[in-house]
Amino acid sequence: MKRFCWYLLIIIMISSCKGRKVPDVSGIKVHLQLQRFERDFFSIDTNHIDESLQQLHQKYPSFLQDFIFNILALPPQPDSASAVDQEVKAFISSYTPLNDSAKKLFADVSATEKEVTRGLQFVKYYFPSYKLPTRLITFIGPINSYGNILTTDALAVGLQLYMGKGFSLYQSEAGQELYPAYISKRFGKEYIPVNCIKTIVDDIFPDNNAGRPLVEQMIQAGKRLYVLDQLMPDTPDTLKTGYTKKQLEGCYANEQTIWTFFVQNDLLFSTDPSVTKDYMNDAPQTQVFGKESPGFIGQFSGWQIVKKWMAKNDKVSLEQLLQINPKTIFEQAKYKP
Repeated sequence: MKRFCWYLLIIIMISSCKGRKVPDVSGIKVHLQLQRFERDFFSIDTNHIDESLQQLHQKYPSFLQDFIFNILALPPQPDSASAVDQEVKAFISSYTPLNDSAKKLFADVSATEKEVTRGLQFVKYYFPSYKLPTRLITFIGPINSYGNILTTDALAVGLQLYMGKGFSLYQSEAGQELYPAYISKRFGKEYIPVNCIKTIVDDIFPDNNAGRPLVEQMIQAGKRLYVLDQLMPDTPDTLKTGYTKKQLEGCYANEQTIWTFFVQNDLLFSTDPSVTKDYMNDAPQTQVFGKESPGFIGQFSGWQIVKKWMAKNDKVSLEQLLQINPKTIFEQAKYKP
């Protein structure tokens, strides 16, 4: 297929929440305790690490274990306590400069906490039986570790992946090898709330796309995006999709062309991973649509199908939506942009 230009729309996206009826969740009680683990961790006495870790365990009884063995990835049965001490001391030494930068950038996270709390209010509204996390824990882990974790009772945020897209570590050769620019452009702190709620959506609706035809994978991704849209109605769609403003506007401007490409090239029912990955994986662009296009463009088409189906079935709850066979949604939506 010929590459096509991605035109900049003048009017704001039809996907904005303007005109949408947003439920009032202000009365829903959410108890979320903020804990700054990185402050406590980087303040420990490195001459008495074992003692310090025991004290830290009192404040973070479950998270400290997650941090040591899952985030720092120390062996679950280290040769000796001194081995843990050495690894912890080495990590603190290596990451103190990053922690110093994070102290300034994240001196006040009250706005982030407020946004996450509001997202959790919507989670409770739409998924009343879901057990909400009760703590929001910030930490600093290795650069190649997690940015977001959901534990038994907490949302944990790895600040090392939210230092801003221009942060020197991301721009280094090693940083670029781990996180090319199309990924690190989403390493701003404005992504923290949406990624926290995305983590919860993934917990509610785990990925089960293996072996599905492309169109069903699109719709499953579209369901996630549609749910995220309801849980974070005030959040820009660029943050929810991971697309730039120009890329998202280009998707809407070329919605028909995108869909026609899938139909005319008989891609909708392909189950070949070597084919579907081009449209369902993160990437700098979708090759056939040119360098102005976003990667993971399949989620956009799936999102539009789900929105059309839900417009016809507005009594269906989000919980019910997630249980409906994507094939049924595709057949009933009769999507034709």
